Amino acid sequence: MRAGVHLTPEAREQIAAADEVFFQVGDPIGSAVIQEINPHSTSLETLYGPAKQRADTYHDMVELILESVRAGKRVCAAFYGHPGVVVAPGHEAIRQARSEGYEAVMLPGVSAEDCLFADLGVNPGDDGLQTYKANDFLLRPRTIDVHTPLVLWQPVVVGERAAPDRPNTQGIALLAEALIDRYGPNHEVVVYVAAIYPVGKPDIGRITMDELTSAEISMRATLYVPPIGEAPVDLAMAERLGRSGSPPLSSRASADE
Repeated sequence: MRAGVHLTPEAREQIAAADEVFFQVGDPIGSAVIQEINPHSTSLETLYGPAKQRADTYHDMVELILESVRAGKRVCAAFYGHPGVVVAPGHEAIRQARSEGYEAVMLPGVSAEDCLFADLGVNPGDDGLQTYKANDFLLRPRTIDVHTPLVLWQPVVVGERAAPDRPNTQGIALLAEALIDRYGPNHEVVVYVAAIYPVGKPDIGRITMDELTSAEISMRATLYVPPIGEAPVDLAMAERLGRSGSPPLSSRASADE
C-alpha cells in the first residue's frame, strides 16, 4: 500500500520525545524500530479483527490515542508511509484533538506514491496525475482522462468493510471491468508494491487489464495505470501563448523555454 520504515529525522525525534507512542507499521522489523526508539510504544494492529468493520477499528484507534492525550501525556501516533495519505485515523485523531483544544501537528512522511514516482520514473509535472482509492473510484462517477496517469490505492479492499481474510476476487473483477471499459483489455497496468525498508527493492508487476482479475495482488499493492499517449494540444491556445510552430507544444516543455 505504501512505504514502511522510512523515518524522517523529525519523525524520529518526535517518537523519541513522546511519553507514549501508538503505531501501525504492518511489519515486525518496523515495530521493533519504533519500540527501540521509544519503549513506551503500543501497536494499533491488535484493534483489527476478521469480522470487525474497518470504520470501527479506525474509531477505536482514534479513541485510544485521544485517551492518552486527555490524560496529559505527550503522544505520538506513527503510521507507515505518510500519516495523511489514505490514513483515516491519522486525520481524525488530529481533527478531534484540535476540536478538544489540544495542540496537534502532522509531520509528512514517505508514501507509496512518492516511491512510485521514483521507481517507475513518473513525473506528475509532465502529464498531471489522477489518484483515488479504488473503492471510491468505483462508487462515484468519475470523469477519467485516459491521457493522464492514474493511481488507485488499496485495490485489494474494494467492497470490503472489514479486514479481508481471503482473496477479494469479486472486488478486483469489478475494478478490472471499470478499467477495461475506459482503457481496453490490452492496456498495461502496473501492480506496484513499494519497498518497506530503505535497502529493499520494490515489487513491480506489469500486466494487461484483462489479466488483472486473475493476478495475485498484495495487500500493500497500489495500481498505476499509464496514460494512453499524450493529451492533444490546443493549437489555438499554443499560438496565443507564443508556442506555435513545429513540433507542437508538449506537456513536458518547460514554461520558460
